[in-house]
Amino acid sequence: MKTNIFFITALFLFIIIASFSCQTAKKPSEKPTKVEIRNEGGQYQMYCDGKAYYIKGAGLEGGDIQELADRGGNTMRTWRTDNSFRSGQQILDEAQKAGIKVCMGIEIARERHGFDYNNAEDVSKQLEYALQEVEKYKNHPALLAWGIGNELNLHATNPKVWDAVNDIAQHIHKIDPNHPTTTMLAGAGKADIDNLLKRCPSLDFISFQLYGDIVNLPKYLKESGYTGPYVVSEWGPTGHWEMPQTEWGEPIEQNSHNKAMSYLERYENVIAADSNQCIGSFVFLWGQKQERTPTWYGLFLENGENTEAVDVMEYVWTGSWPENRAPQLEELKINDKGAHDNIYLEAGSSINAIASVSDPDGDAISYVWEITHEVADEDKSDGGDHEKRPETIIVFDSSDKNSVELKTPDETGAYRLLVYAYDQNNNAATANIPFYVK
Repeated sequence: MKTNIFFITALFLFIIIASFSCQTAKKPSEKPTKVEIRNEGGQYQMYCDGKAYYIKGAGLEGGDIQELADRGGNTMRTWRTDNSFRSGQQILDEAQKAGIKVCMGIEIARERHGFDYNNAEDVSKQLEYALQEVEKYKNHPALLAWGIGNELNLHATNPKVWDAVNDIAQHIHKIDPNHPTTTMLAGAGKADIDNLLKRCPSLDFISFQLYGDIVNLPKYLKESGYTGPYVVSEWGPTGHWEMPQTEWGEPIEQNSHNKAMSYLERYENVIAADSNQCIGSFVFLWGQKQERTPTWYGLFLENGENTEAVDVMEYVWTGSWPENRAPQLEELKINDKGAHDNIYLEAGSSINAIASVSDPDGDAISYVWEITHEVADEDKSDGGDHEKRPETIIVFDSSDKNSVELKTPDETGAYRLLVYAYDQNNNAATANIPFYVK
């Protein structure tokens, strides 16, 4: 009996010690991915651990990382290390699980938000912050590159911002020799490129952000004389600042089908067409955001439905269309008028709206209509800053009918009618028309 008790006690102690050892053992150190950009006879190529790598990417913070991978994307970019959706660690861990890489953004202060690049103390603190973030994540195997700031040239006048960016890049290379650095420019102007070439020699490549103007990127590169590697770090539909406006000053948004065709043309004719300097791109936005409307820039809607632009990205990334495709909305009219017709309506009058929608798979379509205020002038964001969604006045479900009759609001002002056309497979099409109540 005593022998049995001794044996049981010894076994119990062994199990406790073994368990404690397992819990306190150090995790194996993370092995960072070695990322290089090589000039091979005038043609630039990115390599990850010696294997050729072309960025098939999307800007993503709150979007579905696994779906990006499932659709054929291999890279995501962020605008900062931690955001309101995920921490930097969560981003990298989820990306690693999905098998994709991350161009990790480092938040750098903007002059247009009041930062003074003549203030040496604040600039030094910013450098310290940036390097702390690099130290946190530099060894994560999902990390691809560092994006130092976003559109720091927008409304900026002090060129010392580029001295600060170059200083950060220099220090990053000292503590992290495995990952290249870049900064994201608004546009591709010659003066901005000249500033980077002169003041930021430590950057490994330049990133450009263009929307409708992306068609002019080849011309801008030729004018600037820039022959190095680049990424298009934001591109997508035609921007609200580039579209025609109503007589009362509201931008006219493309419908989801026209947007999808723009994505396809811009990818094939500009991004994929440059095999010498372009090392990839990040489409905007793998998710949803409010900017002038809730549908302008997101490839997904507020409840997560895929738009036709998602189908396009899967096609350009994989060479194949998805098995089930989104509905295609080609036209929306109010009282037989389109968005370019400057529609004025009397308060309390009728709106007869009709949407022309088809579905490549013959799926049944259901319709939801919404009338919202326009974003108030004082609430309109600049440079992609946060913007509050305007108030919704009416939501109406017309079931399977592609037309609806509604009443205009009683209050004078600028409004917008939005239509959402849903299939039964988490896909949707959208369009909207601005109108003014007299």
